[in-house]
Amino acid sequence: MRSSLDFTKTWTDHVTVFLIDTLGSMRFLICCALFFCLWILWNIHFVSFLKPFDPFPFPILEMSVSIFAIILSVSVLINQNRQSRIETIRSQVEFEVNVRAEEEVTRILAMVHEIHQHLGLRSVHDEQIDEMKESTDLKKIQRTVGRQEEK
Repeated sequence: MRSSLDFTKTWTDHVTVFLIDTLGSMRFLICCALFFCLWILWNIHFVSFLKPFDPFPFPILEMSVSIFAIILSVSVLINQNRQSRIETIRSQVEFEVNVRAEEEVTRILAMVHEIHQHLGLRSVHDEQIDEMKESTDLKKIQRTVGRQEEK
């Protein structure tokens, strides 16, 4: 079973997802292309029974497309911010899961070592196993990562 986190909680998230799904589709691109073609054909008097309302160089179309481009670019920025928040949450969840798994593995290793000793089995001293049985120092990891990010 695959686990997933639901990041669509607020109404603004729902609106953003709807806008991006709609504006980012091939269907929408085709509709825009058809709309622009029809607009231009209408206004170059391609069809004789339709009276042009936006003659060449199509200033109304130009203004409309400019406004639409602003709306589209802002919606892309909003979606990028949303994706960044989602990625941050995923990273934090992944880190916490990894830390818990590390703690559990360390406990299991210590228990196996205790069982081994309790049974009186002879073992070869292994420094690597002793190191693995030690608890993970998260502050040391944070300092190391901080130093690497500064470079």
